[in-house]
Amino acid sequence: MAAFHGHLSLRAESLADGRTALGAQSFRAPYHISKPYWDADTRTLLVQVVNPTAGILSGDRLESAVEVASGAAVLLTTPSASRVFKMREGEANSAQRFTVESGGWLEVLPEPVVPHRGSVFHQRTELAVAADGAAFYADLLLPGRVAHGEAWEWKKLVLELDVRRDGERLLHERFEQDGAGLRALAALAGAGEEACFGNAVLIAPGVSADTSPAWRDALHALPVDGVWIGASQLRLGGGWSIKFVAPDGVKLKKTLAAIRRTLAGVYPHLKCDARKL
Repeated sequence: MAAFHGHLSLRAESLADGRTALGAQSFRAPYHISKPYWDADTRTLLVQVVNPTAGILSGDRLESAVEVASGAAVLLTTPSASRVFKMREGEANSAQRFTVESGGWLEVLPEPVVPHRGSVFHQRTELAVAADGAAFYADLLLPGRVAHGEAWEWKKLVLELDVRRDGERLLHERFEQDGAGLRALAALAGAGEEACFGNAVLIAPGVSADTSPAWRDALHALPVDGVWIGASQLRLGGGWSIKFVAPDGVKLKKTLAAIRRTLAGVYPHLKCDARKL
């Protein structure tokens, strides 16, 4: 099967009436976008990125660049999990860059990555936010097809995240594990064979003003059985990193939803419902 070199480029801009619209868009298979939906209640443009193929295969290269202009607000999501299929040889790569200009808001809320047995996948993510911009980025990882006995059976998974605010690097993470290594981490957390992992980053003006905001205590007190969650401030006081581990995929999604509800009191764009489309 021929490999895909997917391309996605979006730029969201603020209109004269205060609504957000896509000022420019370009995409190539396996990327496709549904018709954007304007959520008047939260003043947020909901954009759904669809992969109409079965999933990610060996040799696939996915490149995306999303820009949010000053005054615009966007929730970028996906309708289904990103499945990375078995690879007899080679690997698949994804490079994504998100840029938020001053006064802009971007939330990136994809469905989980699900690496199948024998897969190799490398994802690089860059998040660049202006001094007065704001963003919430989430990444979810499932252990594989548990019902098929494929938990932790991938060959290699690399997830890189680089976060900058006003040009200053706040965070650089590189997660590189085979399935066995992450299985051991799940056991250490006591989360069990079906453990799922979540990673979220909040970048917004004013987050440095309080080193222990009320919402942090609320996150740590979330009543979800078997879930571990922690929030730590990034360097220079420029944002927060939120990590969570759940015993299964259902509780992972419930935890992320609870995190969004908790933060929405301070950052109201997070009230936008990603399932409206």
